[in-house]
Amino acid sequence: MERLNRTSAPQAKRYTEKVIQFGEGNFLRAFIEWIIWKTNQKTDFNASVVVVQPIEKGMVEWLNEQDGLYHLNLQGLLDGKPVDSVDLIDVISRGVNPFTDFKAYLALAEQEEMRFIISNTTEAGIAFDPSCRFDDAPASSYPGKLVQLLYHRYEHFNGDPSKGFVIFPCELIFENGKHLKECILQYIDLWNLGEGFRSWFLGSCGVYSTLVDRIVPGYPRDNAAALCERAGYDDHLLDKAEIFHLWVIEAPKEVAAEFPADKAGLNVLFVPSEAPYHERKVTLLNGPHTVLSPVGYLSGLNTVRECCQDPLIGKFVTKVMFDELLPTLNLPEEELRKFACDVLDRFNNPYVKHFVTSIMLNSFPKFKTRDLPGLKTYLERKGELPRCLVLGLAAICTYYKGGKRGEDEIVVNDDEAIKALLQDLWATGDVAAVAKGVLGADFIWGEDLNAIPGLAAMLTENLALIQEKGMRTAVEAVLG
Repeated sequence: MERLNRTSAPQAKRYTEKVIQFGEGNFLRAFIEWIIWKTNQKTDFNASVVVVQPIEKGMVEWLNEQDGLYHLNLQGLLDGKPVDSVDLIDVISRGVNPFTDFKAYLALAEQEEMRFIISNTTEAGIAFDPSCRFDDAPASSYPGKLVQLLYHRYEHFNGDPSKGFVIFPCELIFENGKHLKECILQYIDLWNLGEGFRSWFLGSCGVYSTLVDRIVPGYPRDNAAALCERAGYDDHLLDKAEIFHLWVIEAPKEVAAEFPADKAGLNVLFVPSEAPYHERKVTLLNGPHTVLSPVGYLSGLNTVRECCQDPLIGKFVTKVMFDELLPTLNLPEEELRKFACDVLDRFNNPYVKHFVTSIMLNSFPKFKTRDLPGLKTYLERKGELPRCLVLGLAAICTYYKGGKRGEDEIVVNDDEAIKALLQDLWATGDVAAVAKGVLGADFIWGEDLNAIPGLAAMLTENLALIQEKGMRTAVEAVLG
């Protein structure tokens, strides 16, 4: 079987490079690239994507080995009928690693037809780091890299107002566009890049908040060989996702005219405000995901569906969703319950194996944005803490202890400072110290969560129970 590339797959099309994308992971390839691929098919968009590796260790080299090509396996129910498709996605033209070739990265800004910038650098990616310098090659933060690129374009085209960018951040942060724009302006000030550049950015570039929704298990390691057989190629970048998709973009009609994904029969919405879509989705889909993953994994389960099907963990998931998170939202209850039921159906999709370990990247920033607001609102409205959400936080802390689950090595992926903190706290052997130290980590939460009444005591109790009796016993205890 031939290795997939543009020589072995001459049917792959080539398009005009119009999109710069920060991030090469499974989600973007199963969501953004697929949307652009479909839009190319249905309209005259004719766009390809240049992928920029946002962190020093990434997989751009793998992408380039396959000339940007890979297959996407979509599985699920569409209009009540099963879908199990395998398609060759050909919209990535190449990948650029700014850490090894900074000149090639800046050269992207010189391409006249480049128009869109898309990113998904996780919740931790949109952050201002004052230690970044303009002459770093590249700046360590994503917004810093972006400003370097924008400034190079501004200078190369002598401030031409027609050469601005349309920027779509896809990080799961409410008002991600607003936060990214603020970071950009902070760097413009920090680096003294001038009023001319600031005016060009504000007048010629648009940074638009978006909401993305598609469950992407990623590389289908359980049936990769069979999918390669179906595709007819040896493909090391196979990707898998559910058939459902939703992209909400808070942008005016003229942006929709330039990026015509909504004209391609796709569930892409250009709306005046993404707020109601964001709150509902992040709370009732991503919130349960974030806590069920460590609870399920430490209970011996490996996929989201296994968690939902398990008699005990399934009750935990349902209680988190319907009893603890749903009451914290302000939309009509009937609408929320319908959405929550649809989410459970998606979690139970028999076609998709969504491994919980793939969800646990950057778990602490995820808990902060997805579950902490609900925890606070629940306490405010009910006068007590949501026991399952607190257990979810205890499970994250326990997972970050590392070690093994049976024969499997627990591999923690998060900011190095967070990993170091947890290692130091667990080294004390004192669960109360772990609870107090985690809750007091201002650099994680932006506040001291020890101030939340009863939280430190309940977190300590859950950590002790997990250590002494195991996760399943702890779940039984919180379910009462």
